[in-house]
Amino acid sequence: MKLAVTGGTGFVGSHVIDAALAAGHDVRALTRRDQPTRDRLSWVAGSLSDREALKRLVEDADAVIHVAGVINAPDAAGFEQGNVAGTLAMLAAATAGGVRRFVHVSSLAAREPRLSQYGASKARAEELIERSGLDWSIVRPPAVYGPGDRETLELFKMAKRGFVMLPPSGRVSLIHVDDLARLLLALTARGTPKRLVIEPDDGTPGGWSHKEFAKALGRAVGRCNVSLSAPRLMMRIAAGLDRLVRRDRAKLTPDRAAYFCHPDWVVNSGRFPPPGLWHPAIETNQGLAATARWYEENEWL
Repeated sequence: MKLAVTGGTGFVGSHVIDAALAAGHDVRALTRRDQPTRDRLSWVAGSLSDREALKRLVEDADAVIHVAGVINAPDAAGFEQGNVAGTLAMLAAATAGGVRRFVHVSSLAAREPRLSQYGASKARAEELIERSGLDWSIVRPPAVYGPGDRETLELFKMAKRGFVMLPPSGRVSLIHVDDLARLLLALTARGTPKRLVIEPDDGTPGGWSHKEFAKALGRAVGRCNVSLSAPRLMMRIAAGLDRLVRRDRAKLTPDRAAYFCHPDWVVNSGRFPPPGLWHPAIETNQGLAATARWYEENEWL
């Protein structure tokens, strides 16, 4: 197939491109900066606000995989621009270009739009897609980890130091980025069920408690660690300090702290991918260990 991909220079998007090329597809991907050349991969210079670039991106495409989005912004306007306006622009380009199949990467945060500006923007983007008239699929990944991820890297660093600070007690689902990429590709195929909201995970029933996840991180880096469930007030204070010290590079912002403190980020079993379409292939303990090795080999950890 010919696939149009946004967010291809990011963590999830780069793995989607790798998987698509390995499967023999042709890929056209959006980028703001020069990128290395690869067989069957064409880069389109531009952004989600560039209509001409989006027109070139979707030309002759069989499907769109819309990965691009904003997970960290200084205010609601930043989330609105990156997640809502950007999605609307892609929907318009796909419609005008005659591309029917539209696969969108959302977030579990969209289930709780009142918790955070990020979740609210993802929920509004989903509403636009559902009203688009296209053959859409919405995927709400849980916590995504894997080689190249800078978000969960912070947790691996804490685990290696032997002390992991976590949000208040709760449970979370996980998925390896390569499993997620396979699912996104599977949803582009002709004949795949359409108009689905999917919540995939690693196949662990009921997800992982925060303490179980901390222990798994410790095993991955070869350390016994101590985990602490920080109260909401401590999380808010930590978010304020991170913003003060790292400013725009802060990983724990007040908005992220708001949804991190929610106790239930476990996928809804009623929204699992249809039988026969996809199932997770990477066991999480093995996936975390392989990710830790990648971090170490690339001197991130």
